[in-house]
Amino acid sequence: MTPDVVADVGNTRIKWGRCAPDGVVEAVSLPPDDTAAWDRQAEAWHLPRPAAWAGASVHPARCARLAEWLRQRGDTVTVLTEAASLPLVVKVPNPDHVGIDRLLDAVAVNALREPDRPAVVIDAGSAVTVDWLNEAGAFVGGAILPGLGLMAKSLHEHTALLPLVEVPAQRPAVPGTATAPAIEAGIFWAVAGGVRALVAAYAEAFDASPQLFLTGGDAPALRSTLLAAHYSPFLTLDGIRLSVRGE
Repeated sequence: MTPDVVADVGNTRIKWGRCAPDGVVEAVSLPPDDTAAWDRQAEAWHLPRPAAWAGASVHPARCARLAEWLRQRGDTVTVLTEAASLPLVVKVPNPDHVGIDRLLDAVAVNALREPDRPAVVIDAGSAVTVDWLNEAGAFVGGAILPGLGLMAKSLHEHTALLPLVEVPAQRPAVPGTATAPAIEAGIFWAVAGGVRALVAAYAEAFDASPQLFLTGGDAPALRSTLLAAHYSPFLTLDGIRLSVRGE
């Protein structure tokens, strides 16, 4: 199956990717429950009727609502729910307990990485995942840490005086000279430093020099601290496309 559109249903937004024969060529981020916004976007993209869709989700209820809306339009939809349905070897005890977005990122990275070279896949969203693919392209596991927005919200909600700050769009100046910029610097470097430390730990544990791949909503802010990383804004979406095509 070659989809016209792929959809990644996340915790806060739904991402749609418009597909061409060679990959995802355009993506949008939409509200998770606003069918009027979905109608407008489908119209803006001049989607065929019926259109062929493929999707995956870390939020099953929202994914079910999207699938029902698509079927009401007369479209067809394939929803990826299990690790076994992906073209990926998963070397952890419970593959279906791994967030499928992490596995889809790995599928896409396997189409990009150098042959016989391991890779670290960094997805910076609501949570930040830092995962290891071995030299054969198998998913071996990884780490999960709070994203920039979750850190900012936690500091605000669990202290008496700290304000809620905007997520930094780029590397903040240090040192912060007031409370808000100090928080921005702290949450940024907590994430960036954690990612860099994990990359170094993986490289040491496996005695290897991995390629780095970066995606996710906060990836643009982190790029300046991970200069060796290949930035791919459509990584999860392309993993869906490749998976339903059996690649």
